[in-house]
Amino acid sequence: MTTIKIVTDSTCDLPAELAAKHGIEVVPLSITFGEETFLDGVDITASEFMDKLRASEELPKSSQPAVGVFEETYNRLAASGDDVKIISIHITEGMSGTMNAAQTAADMSNADVTVVNSRFISQALAFQVVKAAELAKEGKSVEEIIKAIDKVRKGTSLFIMVDTLEYLKKGGRIGRGKALLGSLLKIKPIASLADGVYTPVTKVRTHMQMIQTLTKTFADETKGRVVKKVGIAHADAEALAAKLKQSVESVNESVDVTIYPTSPIISTHTGPGAIALMYYSESN
Repeated sequence: MTTIKIVTDSTCDLPAELAAKHGIEVVPLSITFGEETFLDGVDITASEFMDKLRASEELPKSSQPAVGVFEETYNRLAASGDDVKIISIHITEGMSGTMNAAQTAADMSNADVTVVNSRFISQALAFQVVKAAELAKEGKSVEEIIKAIDKVRKGTSLFIMVDTLEYLKKGGRIGRGKALLGSLLKIKPIASLADGVYTPVTKVRTHMQMIQTLTKTFADETKGRVVKKVGIAHADAEALAAKLKQSVESVNESVDVTIYPTSPIISTHTGPGAIALMYYSESN
């Protein structure tokens, strides 16, 4: 009998206990501060990372897992049974080289591996990963699982608000002048992940405007649809995340919104205070 194993990476923001519950193998990315390197979620927690980020003058560097790490993971999982197939689902190719490393390892390994570009990050990635794990336990085939998570991907939206432009400036994503002007005007950009690419949507100046904008977008996009999953990720902004959760639940009382701190890999670029809302819905 075929056994299907699910692999992902640490940008999925899936708590360790949930990953273990679903039998999901999480391969960590790494973060480097100067001469110190930490494995995401293994050597450093999200809160410990935020403390170091605030204290550091330079942005840390993030790195995808080495090809060899993926290859070892695939070989180990393949050796765990007589007929093992692996589905490896990862952070959007537009934001990391993780998927390419996974594909290279899959090509080198003797294991039967299918690598999938989720085109998302955070819990929006986890939506696909958990669905795949659930279907694998039900005995579905690789082809059936790939078809199902493609449906999840197409029904998913993700929006993120950056609270400060300082870290976008440090990372070279915007210029010093634009960052200064934005700070003076208290601009907080909101962007989506459109087809896996960071895409600016609008700008707000207050947290209340962000909550109103994202809640309205959620209500408009899911009107007449069945909402399956809603998640909020935050970079040391738990109180703000709770307010957004309350607002989203006020327009759809049937949803259960999960709140998790985001991966250091993501918050390196957003800085403290960032909030992301993501949801997956299906047509009636």
